[in-house]
Amino acid sequence: MHSYSLIAPAKINLYLEIIGNRPDAYHELAMILQSIGLADQIHVHSISTDNIRVHCNHPQVPTDKTNLAYRAAELMVRQFPEAFAKYGGVEITINKQIPVAAGLAGGSTNAAAVLVGIDLLWKLGLTQSELEELGSTLGSDIPFCVAGGTAIATGRGEQLSPLPSLDNIYIVLGKYRSLEVSTPWAYKTYRHQFSNSYIRDTDNLAARANAVHSGAIVKAILDKDTREIAQKLHNDLERVVLPAYPQVLQLREVFANQEGVLGTMMSGSGPTVFALFESQEQAKEVQLQVRKAILDEDLELFVTRTITHGIKVVSSV
Repeated sequence: MHSYSLIAPAKINLYLEIIGNRPDAYHELAMILQSIGLADQIHVHSISTDNIRVHCNHPQVPTDKTNLAYRAAELMVRQFPEAFAKYGGVEITINKQIPVAAGLAGGSTNAAAVLVGIDLLWKLGLTQSELEELGSTLGSDIPFCVAGGTAIATGRGEQLSPLPSLDNIYIVLGKYRSLEVSTPWAYKTYRHQFSNSYIRDTDNLAARANAVHSGAIVKAILDKDTREIAQKLHNDLERVVLPAYPQVLQLREVFANQEGVLGTMMSGSGPTVFALFESQEQAKEVQLQVRKAILDEDLELFVTRTITHGIKVVSSV
């Protein structure tokens, strides 16, 4: 096989709690991550030269070493030089459907797809946990993007505990094309404003992170209770992003006021806002209502749903 096409799904956060500072300068987090049907398509192709080439259909996506997909390929070259020498370089084509800089792990899921694709291309036979471990050296969201489905994420977000997958909860996503929120800014601002509430003791940090396993939202997920899940959505970063970005706050409020919305929240560090529904019909109706309520062509709205998988191979040649 000389090429693979892979589906790289986006993710949303159903829960995001900032617990305290870690020794590595990151935050200790407790999150629940969920794969969604909105996805990019990644094509990974062997080339005869020893280059890494990246192409993308979206003008805002870099194709140099600042792209996580490029860095994922570089990582594989460093880790497996013999395979690189045997099989040659790779050409990566990204068909971008996930909005850029949206808090939906678009870059991370592309990198995860490249790790999976090169593993197949070079016949390395890596396990899912080995791919997740490689991914964690590049970014905290990448291990989840490899695994997909529904999972509790602790540590920086790289320590995963799978949950029973949620299937067919319908979602409307809203994101202003030109609006970006810096993830480092969001966490730094949160630390500045709320670090007095952080847990200081290392043992207590871990215990508090593990407490999410027995929390109300996990119980709702185990019960497959969509309405209860929607009631228990939580994101600490809303406390700093919503006051600083009135458009995101307005979008969240418009979603909250629509009939049929079970719950609404910002995903990750934003600026994407999502709402949960029991049916596709309700989701499409609210998409129309939000479009009428916010007459701004910069606002993109997507109807999608929860899915049970991460990176998926769709074809090979």
